[in-house]
Amino acid sequence: MKERMPNPGLDQRVLSHAQLEKLEVEEAGERPKWDNKAQYMLTCVGFCVGLGNVWRFPYLCQSHGGAFMIPFLILLVLEGIPLLHLEFAIGQRLRRGSIGVWSSINPYMLGVGDYCSPTHYTITLLLGCCGSHAGSVCLQFLINLQQCHQQTIPTPSELLLHHASQWDPGMWNPPVHLFCVSQSQGSAVYVTSTLPYVVLTIFLIRGLTLKGSISGIKFLFTPDLDELSNPATWLDAGAQVFYSFSLAFGGLISFSSYNSVHNNCEQDAVIISIINAFTSIFAATVIYTIIGFRATQRYDDCLAGNILTLINTFDLPEKSIDDSNYASSLSHLNSTYPAIISNLQLKTCNLNTFLTEGVEGTGLAFIVFTEAITKMPLAPLWSVLFFIMLFCLGLSSMFGNIEGVLVPLQDLKIFPKSWSKEAISGVTCLVCCFIGLIFVQGSGNYWLALFDSFAGSIPLLITGFCEMVGVVYVYGIDRFNEDLKFMIGHKPNIFWQSTWRVISPLIMLVIFLFYFATTISKELFYISWDPESVTFPTLKQKPYPVWIYIIIFLLAGVPSLAVPGAAVFRAIWKHKFK
Repeated sequence: MKERMPNPGLDQRVLSHAQLEKLEVEEAGERPKWDNKAQYMLTCVGFCVGLGNVWRFPYLCQSHGGAFMIPFLILLVLEGIPLLHLEFAIGQRLRRGSIGVWSSINPYMLGVGDYCSPTHYTITLLLGCCGSHAGSVCLQFLINLQQCHQQTIPTPSELLLHHASQWDPGMWNPPVHLFCVSQSQGSAVYVTSTLPYVVLTIFLIRGLTLKGSISGIKFLFTPDLDELSNPATWLDAGAQVFYSFSLAFGGLISFSSYNSVHNNCEQDAVIISIINAFTSIFAATVIYTIIGFRATQRYDDCLAGNILTLINTFDLPEKSIDDSNYASSLSHLNSTYPAIISNLQLKTCNLNTFLTEGVEGTGLAFIVFTEAITKMPLAPLWSVLFFIMLFCLGLSSMFGNIEGVLVPLQDLKIFPKSWSKEAISGVTCLVCCFIGLIFVQGSGNYWLALFDSFAGSIPLLITGFCEMVGVVYVYGIDRFNEDLKFMIGHKPNIFWQSTWRVISPLIMLVIFLFYFATTISKELFYISWDPESVTFPTLKQKPYPVWIYIIIFLLAGVPSLAVPGAAVFRAIWKHKFK
């Protein structure tokens, strides 16, 4: 029985296998392609492995406890790897960017490619912002170690209101901006993609020699099973899979389109997935050796302060109370002199509390980690290594981010044909830079947390769902299976079939519905420093101002409307001019 395609006119929009091989030969000297397989793999690794693996993943582990590892690994296997393979395969088969791919599958799916562009654009701003922060903090640290400190940010709602209406140069923390137009991306990835692993290994070796490092690692891998019933944990895990793999950005589709038509994209997807998962867990382990050291330092300082208070209050001999007998001594004194002890206002010293205390978003890397570095011997050296690593991670990711923005813009013919690629790249980067200036104001950290929470979660989830449904049910899974057999020599096995057809789309849909049901009715909060706290520095949850909900809609709602909006617009246009 002849296979019936679910998409009339698809054969006219998509080249046959014979035509594809012929076209590849004809375009051999014209169309850009990778110099070798290593260059392609390192570029994809550099694009997928980025700042999110170093600061976002450890922060989510801290927010949701060690249990976050469980949904992350489950969704990585059932959601991330299948979608990564799908993006590699469809880009390699159709040899186009994100907009070209989805408009070829069906003109009404042009919105999926359009969707990738604004979503990708906001993520590009996020990574550009993190790079600016890295350059700024590193520069200040190198200039004067003694002046490297953290200043308490004033009331966040006042900052948001103030800096949304005017620019205050006095509040700026000037970033280091690097502008470059280069054709040497392929050569650069050999450094930017491998250097972070060298630095992380050095930090791991150093971290394991510090007091308390094992406590941090134990905290990371000790699950809080109650978190598994929280839909937000699964949403954050799903969003982190998309974020860490750079799925639904459009960049991976563009990268794979420059491959040979017979490249083994299945093998590439598995290898890059393993590297990515390993990097996230490896980076989190490194970060938590330092966090364990920091927490132990704070615990020891807290205990030492209480011991000194007890010795001075009761005029006890020096060293009569130490870490080993503090609890028993305090219990004895409390039973003997309860009134005096209650008036001393001793601090509560709990190692787990210090391990769980963090800050929102990038604060884990730029505040907690750097604070710990200042207490290490040869602090400037470790600081330089750390920020060089962040710079390389951001730079290697930006190659793919800019590619994911440029290709759709070129496909949509936004720029005149006479403009060179360098000019288009320069204009795009300048626009990103100017918009990203909002992140370097006094309120920039709160804007960054807002973008990260809403631009990098639901939009990516919806995009991935549309991509999966588009290939399986619009392009046709049978046709896609034949394409893969043509490209890699065999049809996908039962794992790929089951995840593409049912499991992955269902998981994404369930996560979205649960998140929507639990979030729509509750007030949204953000985390800020509480300068009025008697135990400062401490963190406090505060509700967002009402007008911030408009920004949230622009970040998450408008990109989500691109898919149905483009389809409706095309239908109206086609009906009107038929």
